[in-house]
Amino acid sequence: MACKYFARRNAVSFLNFDLGALKMAWIHKQFPWNILGTSNIFGHEKCESYLIFSGETSLGDGFRAFLYFLGLAYCFIGLSAITARFFRSMENVVKHTREVVEIDPGSNREIIKHEKVWNYTIADITLLAFGTSFPQISLAIIDSIRNLGNLYAGGLGPGTLVGSAAFDLFPIHAVCVVVPKGRKKISDVGVWIVELFWSFWAYVWLYIILEVWTPNVITIWEASFTVLQFGLLLIHAYAQDKQWPYLSLPLPRTERPVDWVPDETASRKRDNISDDESSELFQGGDAENGSSIHSGYGSGPAYQSIPGSEDCEHSTEHFQKSSNLEVSHLLSLWKQQFVDAFMFLQQPETSESRKLDNVYLRVARIFWELLLFPWRFLFAFVPPYHIAHGWIAFICSLIFISGIAYIVTKLTDLISCTSGINSYIIAFTALAGGTSWPDLVASKIAAERQATADSAIANIICSNSVNIYMGIGIPWLINTTYNFIAYREPLRVSDAEGLSFSLLVFFCTSICCIGVLVFRRLTLGAELGGPKIWARLTCAYFMSLWIIFVVLSSLKVSNII
Repeated sequence: MACKYFARRNAVSFLNFDLGALKMAWIHKQFPWNILGTSNIFGHEKCESYLIFSGETSLGDGFRAFLYFLGLAYCFIGLSAITARFFRSMENVVKHTREVVEIDPGSNREIIKHEKVWNYTIADITLLAFGTSFPQISLAIIDSIRNLGNLYAGGLGPGTLVGSAAFDLFPIHAVCVVVPKGRKKISDVGVWIVELFWSFWAYVWLYIILEVWTPNVITIWEASFTVLQFGLLLIHAYAQDKQWPYLSLPLPRTERPVDWVPDETASRKRDNISDDESSELFQGGDAENGSSIHSGYGSGPAYQSIPGSEDCEHSTEHFQKSSNLEVSHLLSLWKQQFVDAFMFLQQPETSESRKLDNVYLRVARIFWELLLFPWRFLFAFVPPYHIAHGWIAFICSLIFISGIAYIVTKLTDLISCTSGINSYIIAFTALAGGTSWPDLVASKIAAERQATADSAIANIICSNSVNIYMGIGIPWLINTTYNFIAYREPLRVSDAEGLSFSLLVFFCTSICCIGVLVFRRLTLGAELGGPKIWARLTCAYFMSLWIIFVVLSSLKVSNII
């Protein structure tokens, strides 16, 4: 009897043990993490890749994904910081003038005038749109170089560029609509229509080569023609701006202001006293000629006419003294950039700072300034934008943007590896929004400071064209050329169906976006600004279009729809 009791008890214990083991196995399957962090919260194989040192792999993948997301957000903050310097240097590039010698018919003396070098339409497409799209283009080119030797194209670059196009068109338009204090409209509708046509055609062209002509395959001539179309966009836009016969639309237009970016407001000038001092140092003579640091030398009487040798000798001495002052002052400006990076907490008291009586707000401000300090110190190495009409600062800014884009690429790969999220979803959501941050900042500045809406909207529309013609065209041209030479094979696209679906969704939602802009022009007389209630409703509408694009594209890539 006792033996039967113990046998029955052992059987029950064994059965309970089996049920407990099965229960633990089920729990582990549903929640695959443990205290040591050796498994992943998303239930896939542990990621063995790392960013800096191999010790990262000892952490749990969920914790690593969180850290990499923080690093990605910090890189986006850096992109926002460098964009401010990039935009200021670009302003100086566009303001550059050249000397033109004319003969005064009355006195028969030579008169030197200064004319703008840059055409504003070309500046909007190249310097502004191409420059602010440089993070996406750099990321796509880096992804293509890492993908050399692979017959299939990487999905990170195209996904980012299509997602960036959606971010440009919807959220950035939403911001630019509510930013202006007054009403701002496009002065040259013809140029806008040309830019809009090439932007829409870019996505139609991409769909044709992915789904119609050579499905899932990119040939070398398709990639070459994609890049070539950027040049056609420039020629067509310039022809429309100059009203060339047979190539331009006969539409009425109002003249844009003389200055691409008007003079800054007094509040902004107070924050840039050293910059104003440098401008005063390099300005000279008659203000009517519009000559300043951007045009090289001053425009005083010695430069207006050349009557004799004595004036020439005097002007030569003046040039030498001015050059010496330029070098010393520019060095002091460069030094001041590093001083400002370290003295960021000792800012002059303003009306806004007086409102920060709350200790928590002050602590939050100090924390934010400390967070920005590494970027400010790093970007202080960018030379002052007064040198060489801003070209050196412009190029250095693009170099820094490329470096940050490379780090962003690595972080995105690690986030996809540790979290199991499809890299394509990350590309057209978080990555597209982050790399489009320079577009947002530049368009916001243009909408605030420029008298018209041309540059703000042109940056949005042309950035989308640049993303396709250059951001996708150049990487595909690199890969197709390599594959043709090495394997005599074209480039294949593994997720062409998901990319094509995103293009169709974007095309439909973009028509809704442009339709509202046209409606605002016809009813309110301006694309940007206007009554606050209508501006906010338009902003909410544009954001809803972006959410629709992101949700539908994510569901398609995840094979849910």
